[in-house]
Amino acid sequence: MNAIEIKDLSKSYGDFALKNINLTLPSGCIMGLVGENGAGKSTTIKLIMNAVRRDAGSISVLGMDNESAEFCELKNDIGVVLDEAYLPEALNARNINHFMKAAYKRWDEQQFFEYIKRFMLPEKKPVRDYSRGMKMKLAIASALSHQPKLLILDEATSGLDPIVRDEILDILNEFTRDESHSILMSSHIISDLEKCCDYIAFIHRGELIFCEEKDRLLEEYGTIRVSKERFAEIPGDAVLGKKVTPYGVEALVDKSRLSEAFVVEHTALEDIILFLAKGENK
Repeated sequence: MNAIEIKDLSKSYGDFALKNINLTLPSGCIMGLVGENGAGKSTTIKLIMNAVRRDAGSISVLGMDNESAEFCELKNDIGVVLDEAYLPEALNARNINHFMKAAYKRWDEQQFFEYIKRFMLPEKKPVRDYSRGMKMKLAIASALSHQPKLLILDEATSGLDPIVRDEILDILNEFTRDESHSILMSSHIISDLEKCCDYIAFIHRGELIFCEEKDRLLEEYGTIRVSKERFAEIPGDAVLGKKVTPYGVEALVDKSRLSEAFVVEHTALEDIILFLAKGENK
């Protein structure tokens, strides 16, 4: 069973439109959702959770239509962490455990306090006295402790220092060792997604540019740096994006469509995204 299946999804908000989104997150995998501010990442997540109604298309979450009457009950199987830890600032970790125990049928108190200890979070200090990193750790501990099958993170690592982000990525990788667990995470920090994701979905101006296996993207695409004259020899269907400078042309290419006469450099996921988002049309 796939964790998420989205087909022909559309949603309009005045001057913004999310158009014909199709993506599938297989169970046991992590998908990174990439795109600039306003591209449609958060809108897609809201639509998945049925926080806003879609205009067209279909969304299946853990095998269930998310507009069905039963979806509300299914939310017990979904953990959500947003870009801000929306937790009552006057409460401490112990208070939050008590609150969550009443809210979730499968709340695991022991696991929650294991995460609190692992994250070195003070149990009695109110949330208002936590740093941003501590708040996000607490939110993630809360999301993971009701035994979800699907974890959705919307810019949850944004603004955190590299050590905290790396610690959180380790937790996410541990979570998906269980093949029934899956993660959808949006982030501006593409290097984090490259470390942990199995799939990458790139949304640009409301349109899905691609949804591919990360390793396939890194294997099939590369960059070249050549003179303008040399660039003219490259088949047009091999070029996905280019940047022309006074010194020549830098281009993102499909390596399978390029002859061995050209030297193709390995490219990072961030370079692929930037070329497709900002590079000139071929």
